[in-house]
Amino acid sequence: MKSKITLLVSALILLAATPLWPADKEKDEDRLNKSSTVLKEILGIPDNIPQDLLGKADCVVVFPSVLKAAFIVGGSYGRGAMTCRTGKNFEGPWGAPTMMALEGGSIGLQLGGQATDFVLLVMNDRGANAILSSKVKLGPDASAAAGPVGRDASAETDVTMRAEILSYSRARGLFAGVSLAGSTIRPDNTANEKIYGRKIPAKEIALSGKTTVPPSAHELISTLNARTPKHQAMK
Repeated sequence: MKSKITLLVSALILLAATPLWPADKEKDEDRLNKSSTVLKEILGIPDNIPQDLLGKADCVVVFPSVLKAAFIVGGSYGRGAMTCRTGKNFEGPWGAPTMMALEGGSIGLQLGGQATDFVLLVMNDRGANAILSSKVKLGPDASAAAGPVGRDASAETDVTMRAEILSYSRARGLFAGVSLAGSTIRPDNTANEKIYGRKIPAKEIALSGKTTVPPSAHELISTLNARTPKHQAMK
């Protein structure tokens, strides 16, 4: 009898210690799929992110369907994915994505009640390494600016040369540069563990080139590799 009770207790402890992650993992995989869709759609519109800027970006971050309430309440946040060019100097192909979280922000963001998609271009290694290492506040910790739009927009302007991060938004069908100064961005390590099945530092996922791209992110990576296969260094 005692052995049966011991066995039952052990089974309950094991059950309690087992992460109930399948549903959560599906949500994160769906987020990767949505990130892929958002980026593909935005790059398909006429006046999208300038090719010149996309080619110079070290990393791209996509946050699909962020709600204004998330910024007002402060406890909620948008979640998405960040992919970087692999290699020591960000010169390789686009690598496996790390899951990211967008938090806080200004009430002045005119998002209305509609879900808003955000795309961020990380323009240099300092900004990329900062975001991949810890929570970064856009503005004080990493210089950020609304990104220019249109095929003819140039990367050689004062704003784009100074900014470490350029941000864009799409809401109600309208696409434009938008300032996210005051918001914070950080690696979502819990989601990464669910996606990859083990704990891996965000920087290792994004930059090592050794992490296998999950199936749910294949379209995201292939879209970027097709659109901008080679990195164009900033002058």
